[in-house]
Amino acid sequence: MKTKIQFIKGIDEKIVPDVRLTRSRDGSTGTATFQFQNPTILSNEMSNEGEVTGMYLIDNEGILETKNVYVVYVNGKPRILQSVYIMENPEAWDRFMRFIENYASENGLSFFDPSNKL
Repeated sequence: MKTKIQFIKGIDEKIVPDVRLTRSRDGSTGTATFQFQNPTILSNEMSNEGEVTGMYLIDNEGILETKNVYVVYVNGKPRILQSVYIMENPEAWDRFMRFIENYASENGLSFFDPSNKL
């Protein structure tokens, strides 16, 4: 199964997001903030497909879901879709990391650690 992101169940988002991860010092919690520039789900062609009901991260293990989805308007038009996925324990962090590693591999993404000085 292909690893994918959906905002309306059954419709894959084609735009690959910028993803920023944060984790608590003790590793017990974390967040993943997704930012999609001009996502297909906000295009005029998608206006009849239904409402955005959340962000669904889908892989061969199942579905991770968040309702924390926000639209940023630029000059009165929807341009950026932001979503926050919260991991409330180390197991949720590990599960998310398995998803994002597969998604990154399939979409040519790489990891940049800002704390790692060159």
